[in-house]
Amino acid sequence: MVKAVVTGAGGKMGGRIINMIQAVEGIELAGAVERKDHPWQGRDIGECLGLAIRGVRIGDDLAAALAGADVVIDFTHHEASLRHLETARDLGKAIVIGTTGFPAAGMEKAREIAKDARCVLAPNMSVGVNVLFKVLDLVAGILGDDYDVEIVESHHNLKKDAPSGTAMKMAQIIAARLGRDLDQVGVYERKGMIGERTKKEIGIQTLRGGDIVGEHTVMFVTGGERLELIHRAHSRDNFARGAVRAAKWIVAQPKGFYDMQDVLGLRS
Repeated sequence: MVKAVVTGAGGKMGGRIINMIQAVEGIELAGAVERKDHPWQGRDIGECLGLAIRGVRIGDDLAAALAGADVVIDFTHHEASLRHLETARDLGKAIVIGTTGFPAAGMEKAREIAKDARCVLAPNMSVGVNVLFKVLDLVAGILGDDYDVEIVESHHNLKKDAPSGTAMKMAQIIAARLGRDLDQVGVYERKGMIGERTKKEIGIQTLRGGDIVGEHTVMFVTGGERLELIHRAHSRDNFARGAVRAAKWIVAQPKGFYDMQDVLGLRS
């Protein structure tokens, strides 16, 4: 039985992950962590979430919570996630990170820390999205430079980072397959007399509104036709389900930095 700790336990994703843990065989909740000023501090997480589980109280000390656990599942903030990764490494525990918004320097630091840890880090834990990542690499390689590439992502009005980590991952996959530097060809805004679209630019546009869980559309467009690949998340449960799957997988892996392509066996 894999024993898991969930950070950000009082947040929307934390709550869904804890719910999912209760529904999946082979894993159980061993701890719940939140920031010190969270109103749920010290309370039983089962009572807070209306679940049948009892006996796991919310604390603010990840190291203490991990004493009797195998893995931590973290959907918080990139700065906090790096601290949690260091704690997991120091204690010899595994970690799954679904946090988005990592700056380039933060991602490099995560990779460095993970050399001595067991870490799955992915901007999107959805199984469907990760299959789409694989498909995008294939499609971009087939269509090549003859098709314009545009990515449009939509999320709820509370999301803090833009574009989404998923949209950026999609753009990175396509750019790599086409031999382009995304820092040079990525276009994130168009306004005014901007001139004709350049041949190699990759458009990444952001929409925010209401309670949209997450939608991503990738368009490959050329004269006479348009190929659209679309993923729509109907609830956060698909992210939670993928995170729990990753947590069960990572505990048996050697030290290293992994993502959902590894978890799902999609790595080329």
